Amino acid sequence: MYQTWMRYFSPGPVHHRLGLACLGVGLQHGALPPVGPRTLDHHVAVVIHAGSGWLRTPDGRTRTVTAPALLWLAPGVPHHYGAACGAGWDEAFVDFTGPAVSAYTELGCIEPHRPLVPLTDTTDARTAVHRIARAARRGNPLLELETSAAVHELLVALRRARADTTPGGEPVLQALARDAFLPLTVAQHAARHGMTTAELRAAVRRGAGCSPKDYLVGIRLGRAKELLAATELPVAAVARRVGYADPAYFSRLFTRRVGTPPVRFRARQGRAVPGGWSARIPDPDHPPVIAPRPSA
Repeated sequence: MYQTWMRYFSPGPVHHRLGLACLGVGLQHGALPPVGPRTLDHHVAVVIHAGSGWLRTPDGRTRTVTAPALLWLAPGVPHHYGAACGAGWDEAFVDFTGPAVSAYTELGCIEPHRPLVPLTDTTDARTAVHRIARAARRGNPLLELETSAAVHELLVALRRARADTTPGGEPVLQALARDAFLPLTVAQHAARHGMTTAELRAAVRRGAGCSPKDYLVGIRLGRAKELLAATELPVAAVARRVGYADPAYFSRLFTRRVGTPPVRFRARQGRAVPGGWSARIPDPDHPPVIAPRPSA
């Protein structure tokens, strides 16, 4: 069983000049029948609020869709998707077109080549869709104006809700990597980027497949390895440079994650490089070379 409600419109030329013209809106719930294969001549944003399903891309691959998520249906691109058998999903969709599509695409709000986009939340997107649905009442003299304004709102809401970006639009993993060496907790990292801890956790899990803590530790220890191998900084100084004020804690963490203490790791790196390390800056015109080993 499933429930569905939808309306379609035919905005005139003057409404297209508003930038974005809404062509239709729908709200659906339950074990919906599959859509497609088909190809449209306009854009559709399909917002999945709850549940799961599948999406078959033009290259023949089938991808799992897990809410909250966004399906971008681009004009001229075949699409085929559906809710999982049994439980189904909750979805809302908005069909739109207009000259502002190219600008929104350039700004990253529309991603025609990315058919499946994980989201952190659908609250603001659903508010915009419901505004379109309310405007779609019969005899509304402002239907085209109100729905056009709500499509603009919807695209901004979806851009903010992308699971791989902060509310300011910066990629989450990039933002975390930049701040990885600051002495901040995961909650403080989340607040720094305008996110809740749960939103940050979901974004990193989707983007890197691990928790924010493990992602940050991985970056910190990777940098620690570089410093241990390429410099003579004391272990305590290396610890501070990668964000750990307690050298003992850093050593225990490094040993547990890497499998060897920092001092031993450094010693092994030195022996692994023919000729050892040099503190001299190489001459660009006469770079150092590794001489061939003498034959036995």
